[in-house]
Amino acid sequence: MAHERAVTVLEVGGAVVDRQTVYPGPAYFVIEGSNIVRHGEGAYEPEPGEVVVRRWRKRDRIAIPGLVNAHGHAAMTLLRGVGDDLPLMTWLQERIFPIEARLTGECVYWGTQLACWEMLLSGTTAYADMYMMMERAAEAAAESGMRALLSIGLAATEPEVQAEKLEASRAFVQGWHGTADGRIQVALGPHAPYTCPEPFLSQIADLAAELGVGIQIHLSETRGEVDQFLSQEGLTPIGLAERAGLFQVPTLAAHCVHATQNDIEVLRAHDVRVAHNPQSNLKLGSGIMPLPDMLSRGVTVGLGTDGAASNNNLDMFEEMRLAATLHKGAREDATAVDAATAFALATEFGARALFLPEGHGTLRAGAPCDMVLLDAHSPHFTPSHDLLSDLVYAAGADDVRDVIVAGEWVLQNREPTALDVERIRYEARRLKDLLTRA
Repeated sequence: MAHERAVTVLEVGGAVVDRQTVYPGPAYFVIEGSNIVRHGEGAYEPEPGEVVVRRWRKRDRIAIPGLVNAHGHAAMTLLRGVGDDLPLMTWLQERIFPIEARLTGECVYWGTQLACWEMLLSGTTAYADMYMMMERAAEAAAESGMRALLSIGLAATEPEVQAEKLEASRAFVQGWHGTADGRIQVALGPHAPYTCPEPFLSQIADLAAELGVGIQIHLSETRGEVDQFLSQEGLTPIGLAERAGLFQVPTLAAHCVHATQNDIEVLRAHDVRVAHNPQSNLKLGSGIMPLPDMLSRGVTVGLGTDGAASNNNLDMFEEMRLAATLHKGAREDATAVDAATAFALATEFGARALFLPEGHGTLRAGAPCDMVLLDAHSPHFTPSHDLLSDLVYAAGADDVRDVIVAGEWVLQNREPTALDVERIRYEARRLKDLLTRA
């Protein structure tokens, strides 16, 4: 007699898109706990021992893996629209930093909840976040039901302040890493080499190795930053990070817009993961990352939105489409980044960038059930000659209907199951008035 197993069955009437392959519907998924244990085409037939405790029938849905936002500053939703149309350093120093000095833990909590609401509506199931007062951000992320890689942003030049920030990061790792049934992961977050002197970067790398966690950092975002380090150190920011020992632990490097060919080889050799943020980089006038070169050399690259103050939204469908089209135009090559690659950047490659275990970002058997269900009757899929192409070049956040993370519904018919959206809306408006009051 077969051992009985309690399972949940999800049936979808539309197609399934996974790992760059389209499977025509109908299809089904068998979920045990938080993981997909098997799936197939056609009608569900139980295997020996399967006891169905829940059965979801979604006849008009297309299933895809959850999208992964590989770089951002979630609570900056409260700063959306502040200082637009300015270059990066002017934007930071004259507009962002003065308002950030007024932020409180309450601001970070509600700003993060607002970001989670926005990300869920656009099909994101996991995201990276580097900011301040991150305990409150962790509370908000845990409550949302999403996965998150969280870091306290570290920037300091005085040894005493550096020591304090290292201890705060240690406490944050010890208090939050692996919590919320593993959905919350913590990394150390040096902001950038221009805000973290090399000895401080080395200390951060040592602490990350001691605690067994990774690192998030901004590298080579602007041409001016690269020129400054070449002049002062004879190295690019990526080269300096390597010399500081940062890449001896798993590292996620955001931007890398002005990575040289030698930098790309350094990233590949150390398996540094890169977060490509095309829309933010364009809006701030920072430039265009050499994505095709990185991919051809075997660098792991995910897609990110950056914060809502520099994008100005958190829509990963927009990032997929831009990643596919931007490089075609920049290279004058329609084959530079195809739809399948753009989809992988936002799913499986993005999961690798966040240090998630093998299987994340896919819908294969054994993977966690992180899934997005799209409206199969959307005009974006009517008619559909190539569904993968439709997902990248036509679909948008408005096509998202349901989101599942770790086997739990976190968005149903575009309504979050764990977020109080009316309260979020009220608090965001109230805090905006406090932050911008003269």
